[in-house]
Amino acid sequence: MLQRIREGSQGWTARVIVGAIIVTFALFGAESLVGVFTSGSDDAATVNGEPIGKRAVEMQVQRAIRSGQVPPDQERELRKQVTDQLISTELLDQYAEEGGMHLSDAQIDQLIVSRPEFQDSEGSFSQDVFSNRLSQAGYTPLSFRKELRSDMKRQQLQQGIGLSTLVLPGEAKRLQALENQTRDFRYAELTADDLDTSVEVSQDDMQAYYDAHQDQYKRPEQVKIAYVVLDQQEVARDVDVDEQQVRDAYAQERQDAPREVAHIMVDYGDERSRDEAMTRIEKAQDKLDNGEDFAAVAAEYSDDTASADQGGDLGVINRGFLGEAFDDAAFSLSEGDVSSVVDSGDGLHLIKVTDIDFPSFDERRDQLAEQVRLDNSSDAFNEQVQALEDQSYAAEDLQSVADELGLEMRTSDWVSRDSADGVLAEPGVMDAAFSEDVLENGYNSDVLELDDQRRAVVRVTDHRDATTLPLDDVKDQVREATQKVKTREALQARAQTLVEALKNGESVALDWQDIEEATRDGDNAPDSVLQKAFRLPHPEQGSSFGQASTDEGVVVIELTDVRDGGTGDASESTQMTQRLRAQAAIQGLTETLREEAEIERH
Repeated sequence: MLQRIREGSQGWTARVIVGAIIVTFALFGAESLVGVFTSGSDDAATVNGEPIGKRAVEMQVQRAIRSGQVPPDQERELRKQVTDQLISTELLDQYAEEGGMHLSDAQIDQLIVSRPEFQDSEGSFSQDVFSNRLSQAGYTPLSFRKELRSDMKRQQLQQGIGLSTLVLPGEAKRLQALENQTRDFRYAELTADDLDTSVEVSQDDMQAYYDAHQDQYKRPEQVKIAYVVLDQQEVARDVDVDEQQVRDAYAQERQDAPREVAHIMVDYGDERSRDEAMTRIEKAQDKLDNGEDFAAVAAEYSDDTASADQGGDLGVINRGFLGEAFDDAAFSLSEGDVSSVVDSGDGLHLIKVTDIDFPSFDERRDQLAEQVRLDNSSDAFNEQVQALEDQSYAAEDLQSVADELGLEMRTSDWVSRDSADGVLAEPGVMDAAFSEDVLENGYNSDVLELDDQRRAVVRVTDHRDATTLPLDDVKDQVREATQKVKTREALQARAQTLVEALKNGESVALDWQDIEEATRDGDNAPDSVLQKAFRLPHPEQGSSFGQASTDEGVVVIELTDVRDGGTGDASESTQMTQRLRAQAAIQGLTETLREEAEIERH
């Protein structure tokens, strides 16, 4: 069946693999198709009057942090980088639009229906799959089409620039040789301990640094906040749990648990009718009823050749992988049971559950009791939410609301829009705190939905405007920053002295690190050292010398040998040259657009 329809796929085993891919797609969204998510109502920036939503920024920031790509302590810097990237993307979108680039609705339709993420098991576009994938990724069909259209216009722009470049064969060969070049060098790092005298920082030095870097010492607008949180977990503590409810929850959980299955499949369609398929699978069923081994019958009768040789084994499946009819049968069976004939629409199946790896009731009882208790508390929680809404709307403070509902009123120190943590860092909380009603009019906020189980109300208790902090208030930070700058300047001067000595053939005592056959994208030396080593001129006699800065200090570099790399296929080198030229052209275009644009960050 699948072999005929999909021309060489791995049968129903492939469906399990595709199912795993779909789960990944659902978790991480449609980023393979589109670079940004739909924006929210609050703006992170505007570009020539067009908004860039905070939601678009935050989704990418949080995804990078959750995936481990960026440490949480670099979140603020990452947010700036993401915003910069979205500004560049918006500029290119506007440029493409003004240039008359266009994709018809028919072209967008064709792009969508051709994507494997939106196709069913037979390789055909499925409206249900399409709708589910978009919903899981946070899109509506309209917003997805809009983002896909923008993404394809950017690709057209980049491809157009790349194809417009003229590349001579000799130029392409030379560039590829340079790209594949390797170099031998050594480097020695200088730190503050290598200076003859320690660096002293005067009051005048600090004042000069402070005057030149006042943007670093601006205090943003800040508030102090009082807030209460209503948590359904707390409400649930007073709710009784019936033992039968826990056992029913266990039975349902076990029924939906992943399971190992095997099947015997007989397909129908072009080569055999459904009646013929039914006759064949009934023969297999008769053999099973007479006690024959399932694996042996699968090897003899199953058309899914990929699994038939493995006793019909499909491995572990979850609901949603193999279609409704298959799931309904497989998840209604106990371990060791075999189903009656199941029609999946393009084939007939006999399904056997070979294993259900699931904890015992005693192992799951406590967790399930908590879940049942939580489910039973829904009505009480909703009543409390309504009471919180009524009380906070009418009250002239927040403490009386907390007392009335038995909640704890918590308070914060000074926080800005971007520096809050804990509950106050939840989406929407600081927006509410800085809203007109709460900040200027002094009201309690509306009830804020933190998640399915938590609600909050905030009230501003104090407020101060943004200002530049006086030097006396930031003296320690300024002294530390000035010390680093002066130390780096002293190290650079020391490195230059050493470089001159080395050029003159003098011997210097340094702790050298030897690097052989380094490539441009190697990882055997700091990036700044590699970049400098590949910028040094070829050593005509002896060596070439230079210096570079690192996070820890300054390094002295001695380049000893340069070897050009291979050039490979001429067409590949031409394509690489075109890509590099296109990237440079796009970068130059983006920089020009930035200089001419009206960009406002919020």
